[in-house]
Amino acid sequence: MSLRIVVCVKYVPDATGDRHFADDLTVDRDDVDGLLSELDEYAVEQALQIAAEADDAEITVLTVGPEDAKDALRKALSMGADKAVHVEDDALHGTDALGTSLVLAKAIEKTGYDLVVCGMASTDGTMGVLPAMIAERLGVPQVTLLSEVSVDGGTVKGRRDGDAASEQLEASLPAVVSVTDQSGEARYPSFKGIMAAKKKPVEALDLEDLEIDAEAVGLAGSWTAVESAAQRPARTAGTIVKDEGEGGKQLAEFLAGQKFV
Repeated sequence: MSLRIVVCVKYVPDATGDRHFADDLTVDRDDVDGLLSELDEYAVEQALQIAAEADDAEITVLTVGPEDAKDALRKALSMGADKAVHVEDDALHGTDALGTSLVLAKAIEKTGYDLVVCGMASTDGTMGVLPAMIAERLGVPQVTLLSEVSVDGGTVKGRRDGDAASEQLEASLPAVVSVTDQSGEARYPSFKGIMAAKKKPVEALDLEDLEIDAEAVGLAGSWTAVESAAQRPARTAGTIVKDEGEGGKQLAEFLAGQKFV
C-alpha cells in the first residue's frame, strides 16, 4: 500500500518587504510579495526524503489561503511533491490558528493520509501550535520539533534536540510530525521540476466541500484577535563615543545607563 504523506505549507508575506496591518488589523497581504514559508520548505524536503526511502509513496501539499497561495503550492510541487490541495474561501479571511487547524484537519481527512508533515512554525505568525492542534483534531499521535525523521514500516521515528539532551521518539502511523530548520537544507527546484509542476494536479476546496460552517472560521469565529497595532518607531541616530582617552569609561556608563550591564 502506498504511503500517503500530506505536507502542510503556508503562503506568507516576504519578511524583507514592508509589512503592515490592514484596517481590520489583519496582515495586509496586497502590498507585499508572498512566498512559501521557508520553514515549510524543510517539511517538504523531509517528506521527499521519506518518500524516496519508501517502496511506494505519494506526497500531497496542502495550503489554506487566497488565490496567490497557489504560488506556495507550485514551489513545493517543483521541489518534487506529486499533487496539491488548495483550500480557498472568502469566509476564511482573518481565521486564527484554531480555525486554521479545523480547516486543515478536515482537508487532510478528505485527502487521506498516513503521515502529516509540518514545519516547526510559520515565518509570519511564528506560533508553532498547528501541528499539535491538527493531531488533536485527527485523534492521532504527534511527534514534533524533530531534527531527524524517518519511517520504518508502520512507525515514524525521529530525534528531538534540546539545549541539554536529545530525545529519540517514535509513534505509530497515522501520525503528525513537525521538523525544525536543523533537519537538512531544502533542495532547489530544478528547471525540469519547475516545468513538471505546471502539469501536476491542484485540487480546489472550499468550506462547503469540507462541511465547515463559515461562522466557525474567519474573524467572527476566531478565539484570538489583535486589539490594536502601531507603526514601529523610526530608527533614530545612535550615540557616538569618541575615544580621547575616556572612551572605555563613556561606553561603560552608556551601557549601564541602558541597563545592558
